[in-house]
Amino acid sequence: MTLRNAWFATALVLALAPGAALAAGDPPRSVSVSGSGEVTAEPDLARVTLGVEARKPTLADARTEVARTVERVLALTRELRIDPKLVNATRVQVQPEYSWNDKDRKRVLLGYVVSRQVQVELRDLEQLGPLLERAVDAGVNQVNDPVLDSSQRKSLERQAMARAVEDARLNAEVLALAAGAKLGPVRTLNGSASTPPMPVYRRAAMAMADAAPPPEAPYEAGEMNFSAVVNAEYDLLVVSD
Repeated sequence: MTLRNAWFATALVLALAPGAALAAGDPPRSVSVSGSGEVTAEPDLARVTLGVEARKPTLADARTEVARTVERVLALTRELRIDPKLVNATRVQVQPEYSWNDKDRKRVLLGYVVSRQVQVELRDLEQLGPLLERAVDAGVNQVNDPVLDSSQRKSLERQAMARAVEDARLNAEVLALAAGAKLGPVRTLNGSASTPPMPVYRRAAMAMADAAPPPEAPYEAGEMNFSAVVNAEYDLLVVSD
């Protein structure tokens, strides 16, 4: 895990020249700044959605094919020792298919499309390759890109926000020193942590560019960047001569 800071634009607000006394009714001297912070971490969990869809002339045939495939996928998750609490099979969706008959000027039923999804949360990323490869072999015909995340998301976001606050204070100190003033207490402070785009697993590069990938080939994950931005206003104190 690494920590990085980035400087943001800053604005200085001075009501009086350094060393002067504040007159009654004069606005307070202050400095307004922004700060940023970032924390980088590797993902440790993945959410996978495996879809099964069947088109058949009869609803019974379509439902049967989908049910059999979903059962094979659920058996696969048990074989991989994935906690059943982390596996969810959605409800069956049914959609009739029609075509338009110009001669008779009416719709003609062609059959039915039946679909269902199995959603899996993986806490062991070593299982990602075997799950995806073997699910396709089991009959899954719709596989979304895995969504990666960190089980420590909240903690990492808070670390990024703490870094952003520190960055803002350093920015304010630099401006105060350049203006011949002294930094006082914080007057206002607000900020937020951003949700990073999830990196997508990709098949690890093969030693030979033209080599066929082996079954259950390994996958690699990128790093996740948790970032935060804060805006702060500090009092400026007059430096006595």
